[in-house]
Amino acid sequence: MPPTDASADAGSAPTADTRTETSPDTDENSAGTDNEDTLELHLTEELAALLMEDPDVGDDSPEGARGTARSASPAPLRDASAPSPGGDSLVLPGDDLLDHIVDWGPTVTPVGVFHLVPIRVERDLPLVSRWMNDPAVAAFWALAGPRSVTEDHVRAQLDGDGRSAPCVGVLDGMPMSYWEIYRADLDPLARYYPARPHDTGVHLLIGEAADRGRGVGSTLLRAVADLVLDQRPACARVVAEPDLHNIPSVAAFLSAGFRFSAEIDLPAKRIALMIRDRALRDLL
Repeated sequence: MPPTDASADAGSAPTADTRTETSPDTDENSAGTDNEDTLELHLTEELAALLMEDPDVGDDSPEGARGTARSASPAPLRDASAPSPGGDSLVLPGDDLLDHIVDWGPTVTPVGVFHLVPIRVERDLPLVSRWMNDPAVAAFWALAGPRSVTEDHVRAQLDGDGRSAPCVGVLDGMPMSYWEIYRADLDPLARYYPARPHDTGVHLLIGEAADRGRGVGSTLLRAVADLVLDQRPACARVVAEPDLHNIPSVAAFLSAGFRFSAEIDLPAKRIALMIRDRALRDLL
């Protein structure tokens, strides 16, 4: 989800807490999607199990005073040896809901060699926290403040079940962006649009002002979306949810081969649902 700043490469802002009892096939805000995007949603066994295990799903109360910040607090990781409600282990040893991002490796882009590196708090927190305190970023991520604010946001994902992976984007050896690759079909966002199994979401912010406004964000968004599709064979779509008012961000997604699917009201903002389809990746 381009960066979250107000430049032409502004990244996708994290979604607000999107939990509700509204199902995607009855939400009036989904009416703007095309026929392909309005198919009835059938919960996979994987998604149903995760929803059963998370008692907070369906609670529309906020998860803290983070304004429009995305709810990035996945269900805690259970002991893999503990039985799930159905009798089988939900999280198996070595299981990875995002197909082992750590093994994806670098990719060559028109602006340099790019590598998504899973975040290490001790190494990366000072830099990511500084980026979050950039006013242009804070306007959409709402994570400005002491390092503990960013640390709480990141650790909630690292301590979760693997449905969201925070990463640092390294371009030609230099860290320059922050990414969250997440299972959109297992995210609260799935209650607001007709999600499909293995839909993968992207959040992005470009950390350095020098890298904004010159097409770097769009180029990297395209590269990362293609990387997701290459490394996750079960994923047919990469989705993003920038704030509708973040025009530079929406424009960057369009330049990166995403199509505009719908406007959707979340509790704290109105988003533009952007989709990059595997079937259309060579055409857009």
